[in-house]
Amino acid sequence: MAKPAEPGMAPHLLVVIDHQEAKVYRTEFNGAVPERIVPYDPHGYGRHLHSAHEWTDGKRQPERKSFYEAVAKTLQGAEQVLLFGSGTGRSSAMDLLLADLKAHHAGVAATVIGSVVVDAHHTTENELLAQARKFYGDYNRK
Repeated sequence: MAKPAEPGMAPHLLVVIDHQEAKVYRTEFNGAVPERIVPYDPHGYGRHLHSAHEWTDGKRQPERKSFYEAVAKTLQGAEQVLLFGSGTGRSSAMDLLLADLKAHHAGVAATVIGSVVVDAHHTTENELLAQARKFYGDYNRK
């Protein structure tokens, strides 16, 4: 992850996450290029965290810890973090990431200011960043 633009200014990050990957954006830059994090897939099943090939007795296997560790490491040093994901509950990679951060990375979890359900597959990166900037603007005006 790039260093903050100004000394003493920690970045505001947007994490767009699903079961295939996480994209981490610096929201203070226009045209931000995300850092892309994908789970390790030793079997080559398309890098889905919950591939049908991994299911046993109809129950979903736990998410890969290394994936969430990589995301948490990327978020260290951020002033504020906003999470975007799809789905809710056990089907939401966003909810599972937040639970993992709270359990294992309390300092990073404390920087998460919100989590928003979005349709990231049908929304452009510019639209996602605009939505994140609006959220940050509204949140920081309070």
